[in-house]
Amino acid sequence: MNLSALFNLTYGIYVISSKRGNKFNACIVNSVFQVTAENPTIAISVAKNNLTHEFITESKVFTISILKKDTPLPFIGKFGFKSGRNIDKFNDTKYDLGITGVPFLRENSITYIEAEVINSTDVGTHTIFIGKIIECENLCKNEPLTYSYYHKVKGGKSSKNAPTFAQQSAENIIIKEKKEDLKMKYVCDICGYVYDFNIGDDIHGIKSNTEFKDLPDDWKCPICGVGKKQFTKLNKIGG
Repeated sequence: MNLSALFNLTYGIYVISSKRGNKFNACIVNSVFQVTAENPTIAISVAKNNLTHEFITESKVFTISILKKDTPLPFIGKFGFKSGRNIDKFNDTKYDLGITGVPFLRENSITYIEAEVINSTDVGTHTIFIGKIIECENLCKNEPLTYSYYHKVKGGKSSKNAPTFAQQSAENIIIKEKKEDLKMKYVCDICGYVYDFNIGDDIHGIKSNTEFKDLPDDWKCPICGVGKKQFTKLNKIGG
């Protein structure tokens, strides 16, 4: 069975938010789909080990913020590669509260949908929550960020909790790039971002031809935010 065939399914990039008491949390998912048009319902797939999963299970409410095409990678990283157990993801983020008191994003979001859970299905590592849509609005005119664009153009990686996650070890990266010079490339041990000497880091203003060792000591991964110590030189992996 060739599981890469599943890569041709289309997905988006969404921020799912929920609440527990007066606390909020949110995470990135890529599997959201409308189930019915009449009495509209929507379904989302959320990893069980996500804090947001716990919030939805308890509160039975959630919002979906559909991200715009030019959403910065660090913004996606905050919601997709950091845990709400360690940080407040809504700190320094523009949001409003929906009818149920669950936040939806005003920042980098083109549309929001608010729903009440009416059913759920256990699918092993994830739960599919089916919600009755109780509110939805367009926030601005822009194209939605697709999963394909996020990967192929923005160079984004999949969180290990994504339903479509395929383990891509550093060894696999080396195999794919065996014809390229790996000496000046370093891979993030957390999210798989590759720092390339030939490209630099536009997000943090690092010009091309800047060696990894010359990056500022406080430089952080543009996707997940970890420091330089959690990067591994590609040509040293596997011996």
